[in-house]
Amino acid sequence: MPSLKDLRNRIASTKATQKITKAMQMVAASKLRRAQAAAEAARPYAERMQATLGSIAASVQGNPQAPRLLAGTGSDQVHLLVVCTGERGLCGAFNSSIVRLARDHANSLIVQGKTVKILCVGRKGYEQLRRQFADKIIDLVDLRSVRKIGFANAHEIGQRVISLYDAGEFDVCTLFFARFKSVIAQVPTAQQIVPAVFEGTPAAGDAGPVYEYEPDEEQILHELLPLNISVQILKALLENMASFYGAQMSAMDNATRNAGEMIKKQTLVYNRTRQAMITKELIEIISGAEAL
Repeated sequence: MPSLKDLRNRIASTKATQKITKAMQMVAASKLRRAQAAAEAARPYAERMQATLGSIAASVQGNPQAPRLLAGTGSDQVHLLVVCTGERGLCGAFNSSIVRLARDHANSLIVQGKTVKILCVGRKGYEQLRRQFADKIIDLVDLRSVRKIGFANAHEIGQRVISLYDAGEFDVCTLFFARFKSVIAQVPTAQQIVPAVFEGTPAAGDAGPVYEYEPDEEQILHELLPLNISVQILKALLENMASFYGAQMSAMDNATRNAGEMIKKQTLVYNRTRQAMITKELIEIISGAEAL
């Protein structure tokens, strides 16, 4: 049985841990508000850009002059997975859920005989994926030194993806991230960005509004499709940031509650042990007095 000193040390250590988790919860809550506002502000622009490009893309379907970022290479043998995770832990299953989705997708492609390449954005995803796919990881984008995610960071990643595509390094690119819904709900998401896929794009024969573009559709797509890749990556990074702080806030709240329950149990054991020792000492004193 541990001594009273050991029990006091355990209680003090648990209280110190509780203070740390409580402080981390408050910091995450403070950063969450800004991250959530940035993610929500980026959504309308990214969604509207997708809708506009989808409308233009519908008008050039089957056109041999369509950009390669839209038409593709004509093959789907080599897949690039851009896996966006956090740079830090202590956030519950946030990083693991994204990695699990990317790992399942990669394993499914490998079973089909496809070639998989992985570009990791975030140190935690890299640390998990390299255990199984070390030979398939082509690079790691480390954002630990970036205090505020901006378009420049996303554009740099987007340019790297486009340069790989132009060099013929892959045929299909899929982006993995966590979409922020609430503090307790972050949804792992996979989005194909090369060749571009637009949800809700009208079919060629569907009736709809007719637009005339100046310059022509092909030139607009040549200009906007590379920009759209950077915009979608920026949206993913901002969604990830809000999801990370939401998951960390929830995880630290649970840790603080668990530490409080542990302190109660340890205090109860301490009090019972102390009472038992006092009772034992009293019995020894009384027995000694009776012996005299």
